Amino acid sequence: MSGTDKTKSGLDLKGPVIILVEPQLGENIGMTARAMGNFALSELRLVNPRDGWPNVAAQRAAAGADHIIDNVELFATVEEAVADLDLLLATTARAHDQAKPVLGPEAAASEIVSHIGGGGRAGILFGRERWGLMNDEVARANRIVTFPVNPGFASLNLAQAVLLMGYEWFKLSTTNALPFEKPERSPPASQHQIDAFFANLVRELDKVEFLRPAEKRDTMLVNLRNIFTRMEPSKQDMHTLHGVVMAIAEGRKGPAKGGVLDGEQATRLRALLAEHGRGMPAHESGTVRGLARLLRRNPTDAERMLWQALTRDRRFAGSFKRQTPIGRHIPDFVSFVHRLAIELVNEGETETIAQDRATRRAWLEDRDYRVIEMKVGDVERDLEQELARLQASLLQPK
Repeated sequence: MSGTDKTKSGLDLKGPVIILVEPQLGENIGMTARAMGNFALSELRLVNPRDGWPNVAAQRAAAGADHIIDNVELFATVEEAVADLDLLLATTARAHDQAKPVLGPEAAASEIVSHIGGGGRAGILFGRERWGLMNDEVARANRIVTFPVNPGFASLNLAQAVLLMGYEWFKLSTTNALPFEKPERSPPASQHQIDAFFANLVRELDKVEFLRPAEKRDTMLVNLRNIFTRMEPSKQDMHTLHGVVMAIAEGRKGPAKGGVLDGEQATRLRALLAEHGRGMPAHESGTVRGLARLLRRNPTDAERMLWQALTRDRRFAGSFKRQTPIGRHIPDFVSFVHRLAIELVNEGETETIAQDRATRRAWLEDRDYRVIEMKVGDVERDLEQELARLQASLLQPK
């Protein structure tokens, strides 16, 4: 698992010596060193490694555990490798029929921690990859360690066996402390805060008649409250949830409206767009485009109706874009394929908007665009008639 934090220093713990007896593959030695580094084990001894030492494959597989690889101790025999130890454990997956205690990894780690804590020296023997430890090597150990694994497939990779022992020893040595815990960025929400949020939620749910039928209202409220109390929310959670509820409530226009502005507000925004666009130099067109993006997210009822028709009707689907710039101008709808623009005309619109449309129309027609004006009232009263008029215009020769 990746994620080592290079800014943190490692723990310096006095742990057991890891002894590999005649390891065959350099990669296994390197991966053993890596496993040791994970759990603050630092002393690695090798007894007669098959491919000699140092070993390039081991260095590569160590993946950063250089402090262990660089300090490996070499021995010719097991006897020499364990001579200074007064507690020796031998790991094996096979019963060697020797009269000595057999421990699981957790019990073995407990003995090691206790022994080292009393000033002793402990070591763990690991055998060859292919056939493990010999009887006479196991005979030197004070304890036998075996792992609770599938009896039909009991052999562990060398580094895996070291990892399991290192894990159990490290847990006990560090009182099972995790390297990090859930951050407490916000204190728990008070009952008063939860009550205030819940009252607001219920008020908004009543507005949309969610809590019905009436005879189930009390049960639904209890179930809803239990959802939030089970969460054990923080103050920040409550602020966020309150904001979510209010955003939905204040922006609720129904599927027919879309966005956060109603039709009247979108019309006023159109006027603002026209006012900003008049006589503006080309290098300032970003402001106009920003307003156009806002308008695109907040269509009027007529715009929405027409846009749905233009995108769903097979006669026009794929041909039109909405609130898309042509040069510095932004018509309501444009078809680049047909070089045709559609302008919606609101009843009672201001002189500024009318002048802006006239300027835009002249500019578009100078560039061989046809411009069709549709009155908003006509679109809302008889959309199909306006679509038929649009289709007729498309069929006319340019």
